[in-house]
Amino acid sequence: MNLYIRRESSKLWKRVCAETTTEIILLAENWKYLLGGLVCQYIHGLAARGVHYIHRPGPVLQDVGFYLLPELGPDKAYLSETLFSFIFLSFFLWTFHPFILKTKKIYTVLLWCRVLAFLVASQILRILTFYSTQLPGPNYHCREGSKLATLPPPKSILEVFLIFPRGVLYGCGDLIFSSHMIFTLVFVRSYQIYGTQRFIKQLAWLLAIVQSFLIVASRKHYTVDVVVAWYTVNLVVFFVDKKLPELPDRTNVAVSTLLPLSTKDRDTKPKDENHKLINGNSGDPADRRLRTQVNGKILEEGNAVHINASMNGGT
Repeated sequence: MNLYIRRESSKLWKRVCAETTTEIILLAENWKYLLGGLVCQYIHGLAARGVHYIHRPGPVLQDVGFYLLPELGPDKAYLSETLFSFIFLSFFLWTFHPFILKTKKIYTVLLWCRVLAFLVASQILRILTFYSTQLPGPNYHCREGSKLATLPPPKSILEVFLIFPRGVLYGCGDLIFSSHMIFTLVFVRSYQIYGTQRFIKQLAWLLAIVQSFLIVASRKHYTVDVVVAWYTVNLVVFFVDKKLPELPDRTNVAVSTLLPLSTKDRDTKPKDENHKLINGNSGDPADRRLRTQVNGKILEEGNAVHINASMNGGT
């Protein structure tokens, strides 16, 4: 038993070291994109804090979701945050599974470059939206009579740029559209594209729906904030994903293939090579393994795709 544990531990350590080396290579090539995405997250936080200064509390607007869903109350407002934290943490840990598991479908660095691109594009639209029209916040600390509904003029420049923790926990005015739903839908869509477990995909969409109801029931957003997020984020992910380079095939082991292909490189690929890749074969005639990744998309486990037969008119 001890021998087995030592052998498996040694294999796991070698796997972690090999994956770390690979990801460091990718990080050296793509660190600017990751840093830019993280900086944009901070800018988004600054924008949300800025709109809090001009927020004016008022009567809660008429909302169909408020009529249909019972109000959870301040003592149960943590439910939506708990579910959001679970979704966030689950996706974050999943992106690092190549360091541990033998099956490696993604590269962590490249996936996070893509996820941050989805987030930044959605957040730019969100900033433009909630600065265009300020609605009276429905959350309990944003209503009339609350001391947190409007921020007093800042006493120093440091107070403006220091957004943690009150700027994150007690924001008002940044309503259309929901930031929680941006993160939730980007994570769910990303796993839908690059994940492999069908059950987890279905569960993720179910959790996104439950999250939507909890946000409205907690009175953290109006229903319109959630509805706009659903179609805006999905459209953003769809179009941005089409513009970005395809993620490389993890079955290729050469270091030169770890980096994503540029659009120019993809367009100049020989047609016969593309035909071979589509049919699940590499350029080497001896390699006839069925690919689990086609055009940068991961096929679900347990699904046999007979692309070659269908393209040749087979039944």
